[in-house]
Amino acid sequence: MKILVTGSAGFIGFHVTRQLLEKGFEVVGLDCINSYYDINLKYDRLKAIGLGREQIVDNKIVRSETINRFRFIKAQLEDKKILERLFSTEQFDIVINLAAQAGVRYSIENPGAYINSNVVGFLNILECCRHNNIKHLVYASSSSVYGLNTKMPLSTHESTEHPMSLYAATKKSNELFAHSYSHLYGLPTTGLRFFTVYGPWGRPDMALFLFTKAIEAGEPIDVFNNGNMVRDFTYIDDIVESIGRLCLKPAEKNTSWDSMYPDPASSSAPYKIFNIGNSNPIGLNEYIVSIEEFLGKKAIKNLLPMQPGDVPATNAETKDLAEWIGFKPNTAVRDGVKNFVKWYVDYYKATKDTDNGQG
Repeated sequence: MKILVTGSAGFIGFHVTRQLLEKGFEVVGLDCINSYYDINLKYDRLKAIGLGREQIVDNKIVRSETINRFRFIKAQLEDKKILERLFSTEQFDIVINLAAQAGVRYSIENPGAYINSNVVGFLNILECCRHNNIKHLVYASSSSVYGLNTKMPLSTHESTEHPMSLYAATKKSNELFAHSYSHLYGLPTTGLRFFTVYGPWGRPDMALFLFTKAIEAGEPIDVFNNGNMVRDFTYIDDIVESIGRLCLKPAEKNTSWDSMYPDPASSSAPYKIFNIGNSNPIGLNEYIVSIEEFLGKKAIKNLLPMQPGDVPATNAETKDLAEWIGFKPNTAVRDGVKNFVKWYVDYYKATKDTDNGQG
């Protein structure tokens, strides 16, 4: 079975790609390796699965030096011709679309980047899936789509009509586009609403990375809403396990779906939406305490008001996910933070040693 993973140099995409390869699948990765955050981290992720930086050329497929079943192409989702050629040549069975312009606050400053990648790019993926007999499209949505909805726990069966950022709006649009293609063309699509994903090789713009970096350096950390935030932190291994199971179980029609009382999480078409969250939210201050514990240093807190586009709390309802794949995220936050801090210290020590000519 051959699987396309877009965003394979990204945080989640890298981990998903590595697990699929470990399970014996043939994987083609795609990523544009943009400069939204440190591209060296992205190249190092690819290096961990056998791709040297010097091999990678725009719009050209290259093979891993150590894993024969992995190949990679540096390309943009917006480049429709490249995608069409890739799909036609490779004849994928499954597509896992994790490529996107990420970040809530960045979308306020750079809205155009989100339309290009998250809307135009996703439409290109749908068109290529439609014309190439793809058996299942799995794609990343976000818990951000819940927006002004504060009914906890957040359920896929409730409304998501009031996004609070353009990023959230683009992710909501992905769900709507996917449904139309499932309905019109019978393309099985599964959307995944991720809840605050964290762990080793994580994104430098996320709170855990920012906090760890600042605390380690003895610098203050910005704590928004005066620390009165609650998040459903979800460990990367749980995300990867969920995706690995979901991609092999294509969405099906809900034979009980009632158009008089439409369920947003399913359809008369082969379409599903799932939350992927730990369902055990904790306060931001408790999160920071865990970081302090494993770094052995205290945080200097700069308390600030709520940021535009942010929400005070998240909490995922995951009953449907557990029933569909027989698994739900369960990694304790303390354990996940411990793993991240160990990775962070080891990774940046190795990076520093290499920069000093010792690596």
